[in-house]
Amino acid sequence: MIDIDVPGFGRLQLSRLVCDFNGTLARDGRLLDELRDPIARLAKTIEVHVATADTFGTAKGELTGIPCDVVVLQGDDQALAKAALVERFGANSVVAVGNGRNDRLMLASAALGIGVIGDEGLAGDALAASDIVTRCATEALQLLLEPRRIIATLRD
Repeated sequence: MIDIDVPGFGRLQLSRLVCDFNGTLARDGRLLDELRDPIARLAKTIEVHVATADTFGTAKGELTGIPCDVVVLQGDDQALAKAALVERFGANSVVAVGNGRNDRLMLASAALGIGVIGDEGLAGDALAASDIVTRCATEALQLLLEPRRIIATLRD
Protein backbone atom coordinates (compact mmCIF):
# COMPACT_ATOMS: atom_id res chain seq x y z
CA MET A 1 0.00 0.00 0.00
CA ILE A 2 1.06 3.57 -0.65
CA ASP A 3 -0.04 5.69 2.30
CA ILE A 4 0.32 9.45 1.86
CA ASP A 5 -1.08 12.26 3.98
CA VAL A 6 -1.30 15.38 1.78
CA PRO A 7 -1.97 18.59 3.72
CA GLY A 8 -5.11 20.26 2.38
CA PHE A 9 -5.84 17.38 -0.02
CA GLY A 10 -6.34 14.46 2.34
CA ARG A 11 -4.99 11.05 3.10
CA LEU A 12 -4.41 8.65 0.22
CA GLN A 13 -4.29 4.94 1.00
CA LEU A 14 -3.65 3.44 -2.40
CA SER A 15 -3.68 -0.31 -2.86
CA ARG A 16 -4.40 -0.53 -6.61
CA LEU A 17 -3.06 1.12 -9.72
CA VAL A 18 -5.28 1.10 -12.83
CA CYS A 19 -3.50 2.16 -16.02
CA ASP A 20 -4.66 2.67 -19.55
CA PHE A 21 -2.50 0.78 -22.07
CA ASN A 22 -2.44 2.41 -25.52
CA GLY A 23 -1.29 6.01 -25.43
CA THR A 24 -0.31 5.76 -21.77
CA LEU A 25 1.90 2.70 -21.25
CA ALA A 26 2.26 1.81 -24.92
CA ARG A 27 2.83 3.42 -28.29
CA ASP A 28 1.09 1.76 -31.23
CA GLY A 29 0.41 -1.36 -29.16
CA ARG A 30 3.99 -1.77 -27.91
CA LEU A 31 4.84 -1.33 -24.23
CA LEU A 32 7.39 1.44 -23.71
CA ASP A 33 10.62 -0.31 -22.66
CA GLU A 34 11.37 2.18 -19.90
CA LEU A 35 8.17 1.17 -18.07
CA ARG A 36 8.99 -2.49 -17.42
CA ASP A 37 11.09 -1.84 -14.33
CA PRO A 38 8.86 0.80 -12.67
CA ILE A 39 5.76 -1.36 -13.15
CA ALA A 40 7.54 -4.36 -11.63
CA ARG A 41 8.77 -2.23 -8.70
CA LEU A 42 5.29 -0.84 -8.05
CA ALA A 43 3.77 -4.33 -8.16
CA LYS A 44 5.74 -5.12 -4.99
CA THR A 45 3.75 -2.43 -3.17
CA ILE A 46 0.33 -2.26 -4.85
CA GLU A 47 -1.75 -4.33 -7.25
CA VAL A 48 -1.24 -3.23 -10.85
CA HIS A 49 -4.09 -3.51 -13.36
CA VAL A 50 -3.94 -2.50 -17.01
CA ALA A 51 -7.34 -1.67 -18.50
CA THR A 52 -7.54 -1.66 -22.27
CA ALA A 53 -9.76 -2.16 -25.28
CA ASP A 54 -6.59 -3.74 -26.74
CA THR A 55 -6.97 -1.95 -30.05
CA PHE A 56 -3.83 -3.56 -31.46
CA GLY A 57 -4.40 -6.99 -29.85
CA THR A 58 -0.97 -6.88 -28.21
CA ALA A 59 -1.52 -5.95 -24.55
CA LYS A 60 -1.30 -9.41 -22.98
CA GLY A 61 1.75 -10.34 -25.02
CA GLU A 62 3.49 -7.04 -24.33
CA LEU A 63 2.89 -7.36 -20.59
CA THR A 64 3.96 -11.01 -20.31
CA GLY A 65 6.39 -11.43 -17.43
CA ILE A 66 5.36 -8.17 -15.78
CA PRO A 67 3.42 -8.62 -12.52
CA CYS A 68 0.12 -7.06 -13.51
CA ASP A 69 -3.44 -8.02 -14.33
CA VAL A 70 -4.49 -7.21 -17.90
CA VAL A 71 -8.19 -6.41 -18.15
CA VAL A 72 -9.44 -6.37 -21.74
CA LEU A 73 -12.64 -4.34 -21.74
CA GLN A 74 -15.49 -5.22 -24.06
CA GLY A 75 -18.13 -2.95 -25.54
CA ASP A 76 -18.28 0.46 -27.09
CA ASP A 77 -18.33 2.62 -23.96
CA GLN A 78 -14.78 2.26 -22.71
CA ALA A 79 -15.08 5.31 -20.45
CA LEU A 80 -17.89 3.73 -18.44
CA ALA A 81 -16.14 0.34 -18.40
CA LYS A 82 -12.93 1.82 -17.00
CA ALA A 83 -14.82 3.82 -14.37
CA ALA A 84 -16.78 0.70 -13.38
CA LEU A 85 -13.51 -1.18 -12.92
CA VAL A 86 -12.20 1.54 -10.60
CA GLU A 87 -15.47 1.51 -8.64
CA ARG A 88 -15.39 -2.29 -8.37
CA PHE A 89 -11.90 -2.10 -6.86
CA GLY A 90 -13.01 0.60 -4.39
CA ALA A 91 -12.31 4.00 -5.92
CA ASN A 92 -10.98 5.43 -2.65
CA SER A 93 -8.03 3.02 -2.82
CA VAL A 94 -7.22 3.43 -6.53
CA VAL A 95 -4.73 5.59 -8.37
CA ALA A 96 -5.59 5.80 -12.08
CA VAL A 97 -3.24 6.76 -14.90
CA GLY A 98 -4.43 7.61 -18.40
CA ASN A 99 -4.37 10.03 -21.30
CA GLY A 100 -7.45 9.54 -23.45
CA ARG A 101 -10.95 10.90 -23.42
CA ASN A 102 -12.11 7.39 -22.49
CA ASP A 103 -9.95 7.64 -19.34
CA ARG A 104 -11.70 10.74 -17.99
CA LEU A 105 -14.24 8.92 -15.81
CA MET A 106 -11.69 6.59 -14.21
CA LEU A 107 -9.37 9.53 -13.54
CA ALA A 108 -12.22 11.46 -11.93
CA SER A 109 -13.50 8.56 -9.82
CA ALA A 110 -10.13 7.35 -8.52
CA ALA A 111 -8.73 8.67 -5.24
CA LEU A 112 -5.83 10.00 -7.32
CA GLY A 113 -6.01 10.59 -11.05
CA ILE A 114 -2.78 11.13 -12.98
CA GLY A 115 -3.06 12.38 -16.55
CA VAL A 116 -0.21 11.59 -18.93
CA ILE A 117 0.57 13.79 -21.92
CA GLY A 118 2.79 11.31 -23.82
CA ASP A 119 3.17 10.95 -27.58
CA GLU A 120 -0.57 10.99 -28.23
CA GLY A 121 -1.19 14.03 -26.07
CA LEU A 122 -3.73 14.34 -23.27
CA ALA A 123 -7.44 14.73 -24.03
CA GLY A 124 -8.94 17.91 -22.59
CA ASP A 125 -11.59 15.94 -20.68
CA ALA A 126 -8.87 13.72 -19.17
CA LEU A 127 -6.87 16.81 -18.25
CA ALA A 128 -9.84 18.31 -16.42
CA ALA A 129 -10.40 15.04 -14.52
CA SER A 130 -6.76 14.68 -13.39
CA ASP A 131 -5.37 15.62 -9.99
CA ILE A 132 -1.82 15.65 -11.39
CA VAL A 133 -0.53 15.82 -14.97
CA THR A 134 2.85 14.43 -16.05
CA ARG A 135 4.77 14.62 -19.31
CA CYS A 136 5.02 10.84 -19.65
CA ALA A 137 4.06 7.56 -17.99
CA THR A 138 7.54 7.12 -16.56
CA GLU A 139 7.07 10.33 -14.56
CA ALA A 140 3.61 9.20 -13.41
CA LEU A 141 4.98 5.90 -12.08
CA GLN A 142 7.97 7.64 -10.48
CA LEU A 143 5.53 9.78 -8.48
CA LEU A 144 4.15 6.59 -6.97
CA LEU A 145 7.62 5.20 -6.29
CA GLU A 146 8.56 8.46 -4.53
CA PRO A 147 5.29 9.61 -2.89
CA ARG A 148 6.79 12.75 -1.37
CA ARG A 149 6.60 14.19 -4.88
CA ILE A 150 2.83 13.78 -4.73
CA ILE A 151 2.75 15.68 -1.45
CA ALA A 152 4.84 18.47 -2.97
CA THR A 153 2.45 18.77 -5.91
CA LEU A 154 -0.92 18.47 -4.16
CA ARG A 155 -0.38 20.15 -0.79
CA ASP A 156 -2.42 23.22 -0.08
